[in-house]
Amino acid sequence: MTPMGTTIIAFTAVILYGAGFVLQLLHLRTQQMPAQRLALLAGALGVAAHLVLAAQYMVLDSGVNLSVLVAAMAVSALVVILVIGLSLARPVHNLLLVAYPFAATTILAKLAFYTGPRVIDESNIGVLLHVLLAVTAFSFLALAAIQAVLLYFQHHQLKAHRNSLLVRTLPPLETMESLLFGLINTGVAILTLAIIVGAVFIEDIFGQQLAHKTVFTLLAWLVFAALVVGHQLQGWRGAVASRWTLVGCVLLTLGYFGSRLVIEFIL
Repeated sequence: MTPMGTTIIAFTAVILYGAGFVLQLLHLRTQQMPAQRLALLAGALGVAAHLVLAAQYMVLDSGVNLSVLVAAMAVSALVVILVIGLSLARPVHNLLLVAYPFAATTILAKLAFYTGPRVIDESNIGVLLHVLLAVTAFSFLALAAIQAVLLYFQHHQLKAHRNSLLVRTLPPLETMESLLFGLINTGVAILTLAIIVGAVFIEDIFGQQLAHKTVFTLLAWLVFAALVVGHQLQGWRGAVASRWTLVGCVLLTLGYFGSRLVIEFIL
């Protein structure tokens, strides 16, 4: 595809995400169901264009390109897909107000900044499986972090006896916490598989360029695992669960994107 064609697809996705954001914001203020349905439709069309765009950058003749901005695009597309999918069964539509701008930002960042490709040979199935699992796990845990922010805000507002518009439109705390730990449990399970596959198939996993990624990923896994155990045994929830979730997600982000940003933009 020509650069102009790629740019057209990129801006189509951004415009659709913007329209979905505005429509969901309209629903938040007016509670009009048609606006919510249109917000989902705009997002679905936007993520379709987003996936086409991501494929253009990822699939190369020499292999699979997973530079930092391309990986961020893949993560944000998966986050949107997860939110849209969850919203069909659970009252989580307000997550769209974060997912859509996040996805649009990663697309615009890819258009604005150039990073050289980091190609993985498509014949290296083990490494590709590790990357696929890692990106999927990060998507679930990033969505959990968004949910944690909303849960923390809701908990704080209810504790202060404030009845803001956002709080009135959020599901009950029990539902919010159930969704949070569903996302965390799924993300941790997939992250565990990613770590195991990486240990088996990646040579010198503690090598110079992988050491910080490995350490931060293992620290994040320990934080999320401790949260899951604490929730089961000690009943951790609310603000405590939100803080642990955010700490784990920050560590995971530093492990993957932090090191990759330094390598691709500075070194």
